[in-house]
Amino acid sequence: MMLLWRRSLAARFLMLVLLALALSQAITFLISWDERGQALHAAAKGEFVSRTSSLAILLDTTPPSLRPDILNVSGTAYTRFWTSHDGPSNPLAWQQEALTQLAKPLPGIAAKYAAYMNGQASNAVAAADPSVPPRMLDLSGSGSPFTRPAKFLYLDGAPNGMGLSVRLDDDSTWLNAAYAKVMPSAFWTAQSAISLALTALILSAIAIFGAQAIARPLRRLANAAELFGRGEAVPRLPESGPDDIRQTAEAFNRMQERLQRFVEDRTRMLAAISHDLRTPLTSLRLRAEFVQDRDLQEKMLKTIEEIQTMTEAALAFAREDAAVEETRTVDLSALVGSLCDDLEELGQNVTVSDGPKVLYRCRPDSLRRAIRNLVENAVRYGEQARVSLVRRTDSLDIVVEDAGPGIPQADMEQVFAPFFRLEQSRNRETGGVGLGLSIARAIARHHGGDIVLENRSNGLRAIIRLPLIDMAKQLAPAPVPETSPPTGLRSLPA
Repeated sequence: MMLLWRRSLAARFLMLVLLALALSQAITFLISWDERGQALHAAAKGEFVSRTSSLAILLDTTPPSLRPDILNVSGTAYTRFWTSHDGPSNPLAWQQEALTQLAKPLPGIAAKYAAYMNGQASNAVAAADPSVPPRMLDLSGSGSPFTRPAKFLYLDGAPNGMGLSVRLDDDSTWLNAAYAKVMPSAFWTAQSAISLALTALILSAIAIFGAQAIARPLRRLANAAELFGRGEAVPRLPESGPDDIRQTAEAFNRMQERLQRFVEDRTRMLAAISHDLRTPLTSLRLRAEFVQDRDLQEKMLKTIEEIQTMTEAALAFAREDAAVEETRTVDLSALVGSLCDDLEELGQNVTVSDGPKVLYRCRPDSLRRAIRNLVENAVRYGEQARVSLVRRTDSLDIVVEDAGPGIPQADMEQVFAPFFRLEQSRNRETGGVGLGLSIARAIARHHGGDIVLENRSNGLRAIIRLPLIDMAKQLAPAPVPETSPPTGLRSLPA
């Protein structure tokens, strides 16, 4: 449940709606429960008074000898009737008599109904508190259902207990009635459960629809941001829907356009500078030819050649950076293996570990160039390169290990700077131009990853760490062992 709450906007929205429903229903029940009890009590009181009034009229019209039988058959599961010669002058004594009558079983009831009928009024009857005398109310007079003297009181020792005493027409007899009934107090009924379940089902359907309507453009924005961060061409997001969603899509589209324009301007500027440097370099080369001192001339020509080589490398980098390569799914294991085969044919000392088929969405030409730069650096400075493909929890690592001296910890980040070389001889054969790691890191970051350098006890480990997108679809089930040195190597002779 907590996992859904943290990871799913639709589940969070649905849970909040259901929580609001539960709280609103609870508050509604609490508010209406007292009103319901009062309504039931008022209805019971009206029925009790009306029944007693009708019985008094009936007794007035019948002979006194029939009254006991009429009173016996008039009793119910929660009502008792009896007559007395004295009126209710003592409310406490009358209440005690009413509780006694309620506790008596009804006469003449069939055996299978006796337990039920006799228990309704008597089970909850308790003794009244003698220290608190009940208050007797006079119901006779105008606005009352009785035109004769009548006294009403609430019974202290019975649930919802009521008592009523009405004088008959002979002026010497009083009809007494007592009522006690346990009102239904179940807070949760089958009807309430069905009503709440139907309401929750309807609200859940509405909440899921609303949450999906909100989450869909957010997922589309997240996917577009992920693709854009990996250097892929992303079409403009649809700028529609509510203001918040529409403004978010508009902001993303503007950001994408600005970043693309910035990168294009930077690339064009770098290409223009590299191109324009050719003319003065050619002019310097011509002038150097007229220098008479051979040693000075040779030094000048070497410096000019070095500058020209760096310019050509920068121009090639700018041209490649400006080119838009299509992103597609390739077998990364096959890509790494074919690259190592090519380097083996060129006499490079390279070993590569066999691994499962790994499908990955990338720009294969640029990624191949990044891997090649790392492998060539490993061979140049570490005499050999061991390449492996390692599957991790959240990344896919292309590992290149060598047996060289490694890199000082202070220069771990500096080596990625353009034209920076640890080798200080300025010899292009041993030190290169200084753009290899810069280009490799730029390519890795365009894929949403990075390059990590780690010193080992006997060499350097360079890792191209690529993010995993939908690992279940992009990787084969069997992981590549993360051992060092990697197992299952096949040697490529130098």
